[in-house]
Amino acid sequence: MIVPMKKVSLIVRTDKKEETLENLRKLGLLHIEITEGFGEKLNALKDRVSLLNSAIFSLGKPKKKVALKTADYSEAMKIAEEIENLTNAKKDYLAKRASISVELERVKGWGDINPETLDLLAQKGFKVSFYEMPENEYKNLGEDVKTLSVSKSKAGVKFMVLDSENLSEETVKALSNYRFELPKESVSKLNKKIEDLNGSIKDTEQKILSYVPYIQSLKAAVNCCEKDIEFEIYSTGMNSESISEEKELSVSYFTGYVEAENVDKLQTAAGENAWGIIIETPTEEDNVPTKLKNNKFVSLIYPLTDFLGTVPGYFEYDISAWFLFFILIFFGIIFGDGGYGLFICAVAALPIIKSLVKKEKVSPTFLLVGLFGLSTILWGTLTCTWFGLSVEQLPAWLKSLSVPVISNVYADKIWTLPWTHEGVGLTTAQNLQIFCFTLALVQLTIAHIKGVCRNIKSLKLLGDFGSILQLLGIYYLVLSLVVNPEVFSFGLIIGSVPIGKISIILIGVGFGLSFIFANYEGNIIKSIITSMTNIVSVLLGVVNVFSDIVSYIRLWAVGLAGAAISATVNELAGPLLGNFMFMILAIILLVFGHGLNMILNILSVIVHGIRLNTLEFSSHLDMSWSGHKFKPFEE
Repeated sequence: MIVPMKKVSLIVRTDKKEETLENLRKLGLLHIEITEGFGEKLNALKDRVSLLNSAIFSLGKPKKKVALKTADYSEAMKIAEEIENLTNAKKDYLAKRASISVELERVKGWGDINPETLDLLAQKGFKVSFYEMPENEYKNLGEDVKTLSVSKSKAGVKFMVLDSENLSEETVKALSNYRFELPKESVSKLNKKIEDLNGSIKDTEQKILSYVPYIQSLKAAVNCCEKDIEFEIYSTGMNSESISEEKELSVSYFTGYVEAENVDKLQTAAGENAWGIIIETPTEEDNVPTKLKNNKFVSLIYPLTDFLGTVPGYFEYDISAWFLFFILIFFGIIFGDGGYGLFICAVAALPIIKSLVKKEKVSPTFLLVGLFGLSTILWGTLTCTWFGLSVEQLPAWLKSLSVPVISNVYADKIWTLPWTHEGVGLTTAQNLQIFCFTLALVQLTIAHIKGVCRNIKSLKLLGDFGSILQLLGIYYLVLSLVVNPEVFSFGLIIGSVPIGKISIILIGVGFGLSFIFANYEGNIIKSIITSMTNIVSVLLGVVNVFSDIVSYIRLWAVGLAGAAISATVNELAGPLLGNFMFMILAIILLVFGHGLNMILNILSVIVHGIRLNTLEFSSHLDMSWSGHKFKPFEE
């Protein structure tokens, strides 16, 4: 459920605001609605956080376990500064090494050129110039050019001109575009510098790694700074009003939210500290934070919703229980393979057992993963799908556990119904499609039942009731158009009940009720006018109901694709398993193929399974997931 909140307006003397914030932090009850602050102190704190995070990033994840060391806040800041200096020094070394490496690459092929030796030769009157040009142009140089070839390659000829002062102007002009610029230092010196820089980089890295034992202290310093930033934002972000210019007296005020059950505690604290306090019931105009409170089982969905960042608005629904129920079903159908489910359960079991042995709290994330594994095992059992193996390869007892109408054991069978002729019926694939559409009907109907319950004291409930009738009628329409028009025809009569005609009537009556009462706010005429004003959206709403139901077929389609991939992997690896020489290759192929398939299935759950909860289901609940978490100001 969504925990009831109360809006709080607190008024304090401006000279007492920091003391007030200290007391509120100790109390730990109030969610304060101040998001922006200012001042040099705040900026300095943000810079500290940036410095600490940069140091933590530089340390990275330890490759092996290290004995942690503790440091207080001031020591942690000094360590962060030292790491920052070392990191900057390493960057400088890397930049210098890169620059020298570029220079070495440039002079590659010339040997160990030493500019000092060439300068000595020049002083003695023996000037040498260096050039590099295409071979065909090199051959066309005049006879007056005395050259010494150094090397030849596809890039051209590297050569020296031995008497560059006695060249003709034409030759000098021809050579000018190919002159090679000498390095400022010899190649041997450049290589020595590279060697020295590599040593400096290695030493710097070792010094940085020596601070790894302090990583927890650095993280603790970040938390400390963030709490100080929060305090400073609240302190500087408060609104203030002067009440006496002569006495320079002013008051500061702000708004926040407190859980309804904790209002008495806050009022008691206000009385003890002489705070002015106003308690109100929040309205839809207020930006009320959301706090969810559920039993331990339903709370297992929180790791997933936290990962997605989905928070219902305060005036929306808490669908945690329904989210968990349906995502378990969707996960099982999408993964579809009982063998995969066993693997998922094994992965989840290891950390759960480890926590139990150490008598530590079991992470809800692993419990949720375990539930996903059990769901997959259940669906694999019902459909007789195990490790992508064919039905013929599975033992009889596994086949007997499956449900015939959706089991792969009876994939080729036609299931006749009481009202169909012989030879006309449903295939196993069509039965699975019907199951998916039935899931859609159930989940979307639940959404509108919640709407009926919310509007139980208003005629607006008839609008949601009309939506339920539309769902029922369109459900049959989907079965007729998508699954099998022969089995689910519009002329179908069972007993004396004209099923097809009733579905059309349900759609019409449901549309009429929705048209009249969907926008009801105390006046039927105004509700009808609003619907007429938005007539295009109203008509498209019927189409959207159809598309929303059909959208659930993605569960069957994705599950079918996953089964096809696993079967293909088995077919490719199967022949190799019969040969001892290729057995390792077959194992690699099986691990890679099934591993890739599981990764694709995880993505499919995120893209398709979660979508059905957060889009199709939520849209019928009129939920936009516009909420933000309740975060009390606390120590």
